[in-house]
Amino acid sequence: MMDWEELRETCLSCQKCPLWETRTNVVFGEGPKDAEVMLIGEGPGEQEDLSGRPFVGRGGKFLDEMLAMIDLDRSKLFIGNMVKCRPPENRDPLKAEQEACIGYLRNQVALLRPKIIVCLGRIAAMKLIKEDFKITREHGLWFEKAGVQMTAMFHPAALLRDPRRRPETYADLKGLQAKIQELCTHTY
Repeated sequence: MMDWEELRETCLSCQKCPLWETRTNVVFGEGPKDAEVMLIGEGPGEQEDLSGRPFVGRGGKFLDEMLAMIDLDRSKLFIGNMVKCRPPENRDPLKAEQEACIGYLRNQVALLRPKIIVCLGRIAAMKLIKEDFKITREHGLWFEKAGVQMTAMFHPAALLRDPRRRPETYADLKGLQAKIQELCTHTY
């Protein structure tokens, strides 16, 4: 396992899949190295690719609003993605791209040792929770893997496209808030 700086440097120079050819920046992820809560999306979008930071576009602004509803601030969480480079036209990351990048994410999880992982969207949930994850049926449910509590919510960009899902997402957020109060020792 690489330490944080070695992992970051390796990730920033990665050429394991063709996404490196079209990226502007690798989006390594950001947050405290002792974060107890980790949010994981599927991959960077255009604004993230330009800035090198996760969830800074429209979806990211909406994510900040969602977190504020339960008195959470992104500065206390680690926020990242399964793939660290933007897929063209914001398409879903291909299986080969996910496989090329998953080791970086596993290394991040091993270093952070979060108590809670929240998958943002079905692609992340299918990779991290279970292959046949159905976001419309299983969002907000909790799963334990290797001692980590995991759940999934609709991706913020999906909620911008389909606001009808917002009330159930609010319930998922309240569930996250309760789980944080139950498990986490940091002040959130």
